[in-house]
Amino acid sequence: MTLIKSISGFRGTIGGKAGEGLTPTDIIAFSAAFAKFIYKNSGKDPIKIVVGRDARLSGEMLEALGNNTLVAMGVEVVSLGLSTTPTVEMAVVELKAQGGIILTASHNPKQWNALKLLNEKGEFISAAEGEELLKTIDHGDISFKTIDHLGSIITDDTQIQKHVDKILDLEFVNVDAIKEADFKVAFDAVNSTGGISIPVLLKALGVYNIIPLFDEPSGIFPHNPEPLPENLSTICDEVVKQKA
Repeated sequence: MTLIKSISGFRGTIGGKAGEGLTPTDIIAFSAAFAKFIYKNSGKDPIKIVVGRDARLSGEMLEALGNNTLVAMGVEVVSLGLSTTPTVEMAVVELKAQGGIILTASHNPKQWNALKLLNEKGEFISAAEGEELLKTIDHGDISFKTIDHLGSIITDDTQIQKHVDKILDLEFVNVDAIKEADFKVAFDAVNSTGGISIPVLLKALGVYNIIPLFDEPSGIFPHNPEPLPENLSTICDEVVKQKA
């Protein structure tokens, strides 16, 4: 088992003993420490934190443990559910939140997951902030809220569409020209959240001839998600086959 605490967040393999893998004990400790860190740095109480995840098999577990730990810390949690990293980043700003957590291990294999941490600007926390957070975890001095001051969880499934709308509003995105080009596009979502976000973007851009591969957000990776040549053969072959 592996657990890595770094200035950018926490990642590890699921299971094992606390402190040796990404276990429920560790997820609760990291979430509580991050809430304490946000309280201190924002000077606000209550605080709002946006949380979104990819489709990894362990994602629902991390989401439930993390979100409810934040509730115990008095946080207003805005849960995006299945989302994308940049969508969560943008939602922090859109919703005027004080922080964000992205539950994703990016290109790592299925046994991995991670908590990636954002500040109020929707940016990954800085090196100095990360060092401060690690000290908070090491000290372990966490105080949870009493019954009258617990937080809440609200769900928001609008942020992917809002992200797409912002892309369409960019000066150099010419939707009419894209529609006229009548593109055929193939994509491989590795059975994660690209399967729910990429089609929305493509259709908004006027691309309707879409060839999805592995677009069911089941978290069951059909191949290693690291974009190395040996993992891209299926999509490469499909582009040629379909003349995409």
